Amino acid sequence: MTAPDNEPRRIGLDAEFKPHAYDPATQPELFEGVRTRRIVACLIDVLILAIPLAFLALFIFMFGFVTFGLGWFLFLAFGPIAVIWALLYYGFTFGSAASATFGMRAMDIEMRTWYGAPAYFVLGAVHAIGYWISVSFLTPLVLLVALVNDRKRLLHDMVLGTIVINNAARASSLRARRPL
Repeated sequence: MTAPDNEPRRIGLDAEFKPHAYDPATQPELFEGVRTRRIVACLIDVLILAIPLAFLALFIFMFGFVTFGLGWFLFLAFGPIAVIWALLYYGFTFGSAASATFGMRAMDIEMRTWYGAPAYFVLGAVHAIGYWISVSFLTPLVLLVALVNDRKRLLHDMVLGTIVINNAARASSLRARRPL
């Protein structure tokens, strides 16, 4: 049914409710081992982020000796460089076709929106910000939330509307091993 020409038409976003795409009761293979794999993936990602920053810090330190201390002023830019590097890393990796960071790919997990869409650059960057803020202020609460909800989501996942699941290859191998 369309609106008559003299009545206002609806414009903008569609606000209809979308159900959760992944149900742990009917699709347990998507959630099996996700918490543990996510912790290992986080450690891998921290290493990937930290190694180039350590080399940069070493370079700035040595450059300071060569320039008689003037190069050490580059340490003032180290913090912003680290933040930009992390945001670009998470944005580009979550925005890729795999919808996962390199650590998550190594652990066969991926991030999706709660309604099933793949992640994108802005969501990945905002997810990184949400993660670091929530871990900085609410570390025990973040971990407790994952222990008590059936989708194994962390606090920042709930706020941002994301979910971490096993990728299709791992889920199908877990499904094949499940007894009938």
